Amino acid sequence: MHILVLGAAAGGGFPQWNAASEACMRARRGDPAARPATQASIAVSADGERWVVVNASPDLRQQIEASPPLWPRVPPRHSPISAVVLTNGDVDAVAGLLHLREGTPFAVYASPRTLAVLDRNPMFEVVDRRIVPRRPLPFDEPFELADAAGRLLGLEALAFPVPGKPPLWVEGEYGERLVTDAEEGDVVGLELRAGGRRVVYVGNLARIGARVKERLAGADVVFVDATLWRDDEMIRQGVGTKTGRRMGHVSVSGPGGVLEELADLPAGRRILIHINNTNPILLADSPERRIVEAAGFEVAFDGMEIAP
Repeated sequence: MHILVLGAAAGGGFPQWNAASEACMRARRGDPAARPATQASIAVSADGERWVVVNASPDLRQQIEASPPLWPRVPPRHSPISAVVLTNGDVDAVAGLLHLREGTPFAVYASPRTLAVLDRNPMFEVVDRRIVPRRPLPFDEPFELADAAGRLLGLEALAFPVPGKPPLWVEGEYGERLVTDAEEGDVVGLELRAGGRRVVYVGNLARIGARVKERLAGADVVFVDATLWRDDEMIRQGVGTKTGRRMGHVSVSGPGGVLEELADLPAGRRILIHINNTNPILLADSPERRIVEAAGFEVAFDGMEIAP
C-alpha cells in the first residue's frame, strides 16, 4: 500500500491567509522549523498507479502539482485519481472537487449525509454525474473501492461513523445539538486494506471512545485529528470564540485528548493530521512537538510518503 500526505493542516492551511501570528510569520519567512502546509488530505494506492484521494481539500490542484504520482500520464487528458472518498461535508473536505470538473472520470464515495450536502449545492453539478458517479458509503461493512467504470482498485474499505458535527454552513439547522452521535454519519472514519496492510484515517473527530479505539487498534498506520493542542486554544490566542469541542475536534493534550486516550494504542505508526495554524506542534522546535514525539506520535507534513 502506498500512502501520500497531500496536506497536513486544518482549514485555512499554514500559514493561514489572514493570520499574523508569530508561527505563521515564521512560515512566510521560510523558517525551516515552520514548514508550510496545505489543507488535510491523503492519497492511497494499492498498486502505485491508481489512487484514492481521501478528502478533496480546497488546495487539491496545488497538491496534485506537488505530487508526481498524481500527474496525468496519457495525452490528451488523464488522471491517476480513480476515486475520492469524503469523510465529512465541510468546505475543507469537499471544495477540491471543483478542481476535478474537466471531464475526467472518477468515483466519489461519501456518507448519505455528505452526499446530501453535495446534492443540495448546485455548484457541484459542474462535476458531471454522468462520468463521476456518487456512491454512498455503507457503514461498518467492508467493500471494494472501484473507479467510475466499476473496475476494482485493489483497496478494501470500511467506513465507520464517528462523533463529529455537521458542516459549518448548515449548523443552523441542528439547533443546540451540534456534536452529533457517531451513528448519524456527519463525520466518518475510513479504514483501507491492501497487501496485508491496514491504514485508518480519522482526521476529524470530536471524541475518542471505545468504538474508535477498537477501529484503530492493530492498524499499521493511523491518522488522527490534531486540530488543536488545547481545547481553548483559539480563545486564548484571540483568534476565535469557539472551543475545540464546539468545533467538533478532540484536542491533542489534556483530559480525553489524543495523547491520553491513545497512549497505549497498539498500532504501527500514529500520525497527527488536520493541524490548525494555532497549534504549536506545527513548529519543529516547540516544546509541544517534543512532547508528541516523545509519546510516539508523528506530525504529518505535506509530501510525507509511506511506502509499502
